[in-house]
Amino acid sequence: AGSKLREVFDKINNLLSGKPVQTEGQTVSVTQHPQGLEFVCYKLAEKFVRHGEGEVSFHRDSAFPIAVVLSGIWELHPRVGDIFLAHLHKKCPYSVPFYPARKEGTSMEEYQRILGYEVHDSKVEEQDHFLKRMSGMIRLYAAIIQLRWPYGNKQGAHPHGLSYGWRWLAQMLNLEPLADVTAMLLLDFLEVCGNALMKQYGIQFWKTMFFIQKSYIPRIEAVTSSGQMGCLSRLKNFVQKCLQAEEIPLPKGVLTPSFWRT
Repeated sequence: AGSKLREVFDKINNLLSGKPVQTEGQTVSVTQHPQGLEFVCYKLAEKFVRHGEGEVSFHRDSAFPIAVVLSGIWELHPRVGDIFLAHLHKKCPYSVPFYPARKEGTSMEEYQRILGYEVHDSKVEEQDHFLKRMSGMIRLYAAIIQLRWPYGNKQGAHPHGLSYGWRWLAQMLNLEPLADVTAMLLLDFLEVCGNALMKQYGIQFWKTMFFIQKSYIPRIEAVTSSGQMGCLSRLKNFVQKCLQAEEIPLPKGVLTPSFWRT
Protein backbone atom coordinates (compact mmCIF):
# COMPACT_ATOMS: atom_id res chain seq x y z
CA ALA A 1 0.00 0.00 0.00
CA GLY A 2 1.11 3.55 -0.71
CA SER A 3 0.60 4.61 2.92
CA LYS A 4 2.81 1.73 4.12
CA LEU A 5 5.55 2.76 1.70
CA ARG A 6 5.43 6.33 3.03
CA GLU A 7 5.89 5.00 6.57
CA VAL A 8 8.96 3.01 5.49
CA PHE A 9 10.39 6.00 3.63
CA ASP A 10 9.82 8.38 6.56
CA LYS A 11 11.46 5.99 9.00
CA ILE A 12 14.59 5.60 6.85
CA ASN A 13 14.73 9.32 6.12
CA ASN A 14 14.37 10.21 9.81
CA LEU A 15 17.13 7.76 10.75
CA LEU A 16 19.52 9.22 8.14
CA SER A 17 18.58 12.76 9.20
CA GLY A 18 19.77 12.10 12.76
CA LYS A 19 16.31 11.91 14.35
CA PRO A 20 15.57 9.21 16.95
CA VAL A 21 13.72 6.23 15.44
CA GLN A 22 11.79 3.46 17.19
CA THR A 23 12.76 -0.05 16.12
CA GLU A 24 12.19 -3.40 17.81
CA GLY A 25 11.18 -1.78 21.07
CA GLN A 26 14.14 0.58 21.36
CA THR A 27 15.06 4.07 20.22
CA VAL A 28 18.10 4.45 17.97
CA SER A 29 19.84 7.42 16.43
CA VAL A 30 22.87 7.75 14.13
CA THR A 31 24.17 10.46 16.48
CA GLN A 32 24.88 7.84 19.16
CA HIS A 33 28.24 6.99 17.55
CA PRO A 34 30.76 9.11 15.57
CA GLN A 35 30.58 6.65 12.64
CA GLY A 36 26.86 5.96 13.12
CA LEU A 37 25.71 7.70 9.95
CA GLU A 38 28.43 6.14 7.78
CA PHE A 39 27.58 2.67 9.14
CA VAL A 40 23.84 3.12 8.52
CA CYS A 41 24.43 4.39 4.94
CA TYR A 42 26.62 1.35 4.23
CA LYS A 43 24.23 -1.24 5.71
CA LEU A 44 21.16 0.38 4.16
CA ALA A 45 22.72 0.41 0.67
CA GLU A 46 23.76 -3.23 1.13
CA LYS A 47 20.21 -4.11 2.19
CA PHE A 48 18.70 -2.53 -0.94
CA VAL A 49 21.00 -4.63 -3.14
CA ARG A 50 19.99 -7.73 -1.18
CA HIS A 51 16.35 -6.89 -1.86
CA GLY A 52 17.25 -6.92 -5.55
CA GLU A 53 18.95 -10.31 -5.53
CA GLY A 54 16.39 -11.84 -3.17
CA GLU A 55 12.93 -10.26 -3.14
CA VAL A 56 12.91 -8.95 -6.74
CA SER A 57 14.37 -12.14 -8.21
CA PHE A 58 11.36 -14.07 -6.85
CA HIS A 59 8.65 -11.37 -7.00
CA ARG A 60 9.48 -9.26 -10.03
CA ASP A 61 6.80 -6.63 -9.40
CA SER A 62 8.41 -5.75 -6.06
CA ALA A 63 11.17 -3.90 -7.96
CA PHE A 64 8.95 -0.81 -8.17
CA PRO A 65 8.04 -0.16 -4.50
CA ILE A 66 11.63 -0.89 -3.44
CA ALA A 67 13.07 1.30 -6.20
CA VAL A 68 10.81 4.28 -5.52
CA VAL A 69 11.85 4.36 -1.85
CA LEU A 70 15.54 4.12 -2.75
CA SER A 71 15.17 6.80 -5.41
CA GLY A 72 13.70 9.21 -2.85
CA ILE A 73 16.35 8.39 -0.24
CA TRP A 74 19.09 8.79 -2.88
CA GLU A 75 17.77 12.28 -3.70
CA LEU A 76 17.94 13.42 -0.07
CA HIS A 77 21.00 11.39 0.99
CA PRO A 78 23.33 11.01 -2.03
CA ARG A 79 25.84 9.02 0.02
CA VAL A 80 23.39 6.10 0.19
CA GLY A 81 23.07 6.13 -3.61
CA ASP A 82 26.83 6.12 -4.12
CA ILE A 83 27.31 3.18 -1.76
CA PHE A 84 24.33 1.37 -3.30
CA LEU A 85 26.01 1.56 -6.73
CA ALA A 86 29.28 0.27 -5.25
CA HIS A 87 27.51 -2.74 -3.68
CA LEU A 88 25.49 -3.35 -6.85
CA HIS A 89 28.53 -3.24 -9.15
CA LYS A 90 30.45 -5.61 -6.91
CA LYS A 91 27.60 -8.13 -6.63
CA CYS A 92 26.49 -7.75 -10.25
CA PRO A 93 29.29 -6.47 -12.55
CA TYR A 94 26.78 -6.61 -15.43
CA SER A 95 25.08 -3.55 -13.90
CA VAL A 96 28.16 -1.49 -14.88
CA PRO A 97 27.95 -3.18 -17.53
CA PHE A 98 31.21 -5.11 -17.44
CA TYR A 99 32.23 -8.71 -18.14
CA PRO A 100 35.37 -9.21 -16.03
CA ALA A 101 38.20 -11.08 -17.76
CA ARG A 102 40.22 -13.64 -15.80
CA LYS A 103 43.58 -12.17 -14.86
CA GLU A 104 46.74 -14.19 -14.67
CA GLY A 105 47.20 -15.77 -11.24
CA THR A 106 43.48 -15.56 -10.34
CA SER A 107 42.10 -18.91 -9.18
CA MET A 108 38.95 -20.23 -10.84
CA GLU A 109 37.10 -19.96 -7.53
CA GLU A 110 38.08 -16.31 -7.10
CA TYR A 111 37.26 -15.53 -10.74
CA GLN A 112 33.76 -16.98 -10.32
CA ARG A 113 33.25 -14.72 -7.31
CA ILE A 114 34.33 -11.72 -9.43
CA LEU A 115 31.74 -12.76 -12.05
CA GLY A 116 29.06 -12.56 -9.35
CA TYR A 117 28.67 -16.26 -8.47
CA GLU A 118 28.25 -17.25 -4.84
CA VAL A 119 30.96 -19.72 -3.80
CA HIS A 120 30.67 -21.59 -0.49
CA ASP A 121 33.22 -24.25 0.54
CA SER A 122 34.52 -24.36 -3.05
CA LYS A 123 30.99 -25.11 -4.32
CA VAL A 124 29.70 -22.70 -6.95
CA GLU A 125 25.98 -21.90 -7.02
CA GLU A 126 23.92 -23.39 -9.83
CA GLN A 127 23.55 -21.39 -13.04
CA ASP A 128 19.77 -21.00 -12.67
CA HIS A 129 20.12 -19.51 -9.20
CA PHE A 130 22.92 -17.21 -10.34
CA LEU A 131 20.87 -15.94 -13.31
CA LYS A 132 17.85 -15.35 -11.09
CA ARG A 133 19.86 -13.18 -8.70
CA MET A 134 21.45 -11.16 -11.53
CA SER A 135 18.00 -10.70 -13.07
CA GLY A 136 16.59 -9.34 -9.79
CA MET A 137 19.40 -6.79 -9.42
CA ILE A 138 19.14 -5.57 -13.02
CA ARG A 139 15.36 -5.24 -12.72
CA LEU A 140 15.76 -3.19 -9.54
CA TYR A 141 18.34 -0.95 -11.24
CA ALA A 142 16.07 -0.52 -14.30
CA ALA A 143 13.21 0.51 -12.00
CA ILE A 144 15.30 3.00 -10.00
CA ILE A 145 16.47 5.04 -13.01
CA GLN A 146 12.89 5.84 -14.08
CA LEU A 147 11.21 6.45 -10.71
CA ARG A 148 11.07 9.47 -8.43
CA TRP A 149 9.67 9.65 -4.93
CA PRO A 150 6.30 11.39 -5.51
CA TYR A 151 6.49 13.49 -2.34
CA GLY A 152 9.90 15.07 -3.01
CA ASN A 153 10.33 18.68 -4.15
CA LYS A 154 11.32 17.69 -7.74
CA GLN A 155 13.42 20.84 -8.17
CA GLY A 156 16.64 19.12 -9.19
CA ALA A 157 17.28 16.30 -11.63
CA HIS A 158 16.86 12.63 -10.71
CA PRO A 159 20.10 11.65 -8.93
CA HIS A 160 20.57 8.65 -11.25
CA GLY A 161 18.01 9.02 -14.01
CA LEU A 162 17.19 7.59 -17.42
CA SER A 163 20.36 8.92 -19.08
CA TYR A 164 22.25 6.28 -17.05
CA GLY A 165 19.92 3.61 -18.44
CA TRP A 166 20.50 4.85 -21.98
CA ARG A 167 24.23 4.71 -21.37
CA TRP A 168 23.95 1.20 -19.87
CA LEU A 169 22.09 -0.04 -22.95
CA ALA A 170 24.61 1.52 -25.37
CA GLN A 171 27.58 0.08 -23.46
CA MET A 172 25.91 -3.31 -23.22
CA LEU A 173 25.50 -3.44 -27.00
CA ASN A 174 29.19 -2.61 -27.44
CA LEU A 175 30.23 -5.69 -25.45
CA GLU A 176 30.73 -9.10 -26.99
CA PRO A 177 27.72 -11.11 -25.78
CA LEU A 178 27.90 -13.99 -23.33
CA ALA A 179 25.69 -17.07 -23.58
CA ASP A 180 22.75 -17.05 -21.14
CA VAL A 181 23.65 -13.83 -19.34
CA THR A 182 23.40 -11.20 -22.10
CA ALA A 183 19.98 -12.24 -23.45
CA MET A 184 18.50 -12.38 -19.94
CA LEU A 185 19.89 -8.98 -18.88
CA LEU A 186 18.72 -7.23 -22.04
CA LEU A 187 15.24 -8.72 -21.75
CA ASP A 188 14.93 -7.79 -18.06
CA PHE A 189 16.17 -4.28 -18.70
CA LEU A 190 13.89 -3.63 -21.69
CA GLU A 191 10.84 -5.13 -19.97
CA VAL A 192 11.28 -2.85 -16.95
CA CYS A 193 12.40 0.45 -18.46
CA GLY A 194 11.92 0.07 -22.23
CA ASN A 195 8.68 2.07 -22.07
CA ALA A 196 10.36 4.95 -20.20
CA LEU A 197 13.33 4.94 -22.60
CA MET A 198 10.98 4.93 -25.60
CA LYS A 199 9.18 8.03 -24.28
CA GLN A 200 12.45 9.82 -23.52
CA TYR A 201 14.54 8.94 -26.58
CA GLY A 202 11.95 8.34 -29.32
CA ILE A 203 13.48 7.64 -32.72
CA GLN A 204 16.95 6.98 -31.25
CA PHE A 205 15.47 4.28 -29.07
CA TRP A 206 13.74 2.60 -32.02
CA LYS A 207 17.00 2.64 -33.98
CA THR A 208 18.59 0.81 -31.05
CA MET A 209 15.78 -1.76 -30.96
CA PHE A 210 16.23 -2.33 -34.70
CA PHE A 211 19.99 -2.77 -34.16
CA ILE A 212 19.28 -5.35 -31.42
CA GLN A 213 17.01 -7.29 -33.76
CA LYS A 214 19.17 -7.17 -36.89
CA SER A 215 22.72 -7.22 -35.53
CA TYR A 216 22.95 -8.02 -31.83
CA ILE A 217 20.58 -10.98 -31.47
CA PRO A 218 22.47 -12.90 -34.23
CA ARG A 219 25.69 -12.26 -32.27
CA ILE A 220 24.10 -13.69 -29.11
CA GLU A 221 22.86 -16.67 -31.16
CA ALA A 222 26.41 -17.34 -32.36
CA VAL A 223 27.64 -17.93 -28.77
CA THR A 224 24.54 -19.75 -27.50
CA SER A 225 24.26 -23.54 -27.41
CA SER A 226 20.98 -25.34 -28.17
CA GLY A 227 20.37 -25.95 -24.45
CA GLN A 228 20.56 -22.23 -23.60
CA MET A 229 18.04 -20.88 -26.10
CA GLY A 230 15.14 -20.20 -23.69
CA CYS A 231 15.97 -16.63 -22.73
CA LEU A 232 17.22 -15.75 -26.19
CA SER A 233 13.89 -16.87 -27.70
CA ARG A 234 12.01 -14.69 -25.21
CA LEU A 235 14.22 -11.68 -26.04
CA LYS A 236 13.68 -12.26 -29.77
CA ASN A 237 9.89 -12.42 -29.35
CA PHE A 238 9.81 -9.35 -27.12
CA VAL A 239 11.85 -7.20 -29.54
CA GLN A 240 9.86 -8.43 -32.55
CA LYS A 241 6.49 -7.71 -30.91
CA CYS A 242 7.60 -4.22 -29.83
CA LEU A 243 8.90 -3.34 -33.30
CA GLN A 244 5.70 -4.61 -34.95
CA ALA A 245 3.46 -2.69 -32.54
CA GLU A 246 5.80 0.35 -32.46
CA GLU A 247 5.17 0.35 -28.73
CA ILE A 248 6.88 -0.96 -25.59
CA PRO A 249 4.30 -2.16 -23.04
CA LEU A 250 4.24 -0.64 -19.58
CA PRO A 251 6.03 -2.97 -17.17
CA LYS A 252 4.01 -5.21 -14.87
CA GLY A 253 3.83 -3.88 -11.34
CA VAL A 254 4.41 -0.22 -12.25
CA LEU A 255 3.05 2.13 -9.56
CA THR A 256 -0.02 4.02 -10.76
CA PRO A 257 -1.33 7.27 -9.18
CA SER A 258 -4.13 5.26 -7.51
CA PHE A 259 -1.51 3.16 -5.68
CA TRP A 260 -0.54 6.21 -3.60
CA ARG A 261 -4.13 6.56 -2.38
CA THR A 262 -4.02 3.09 -0.78
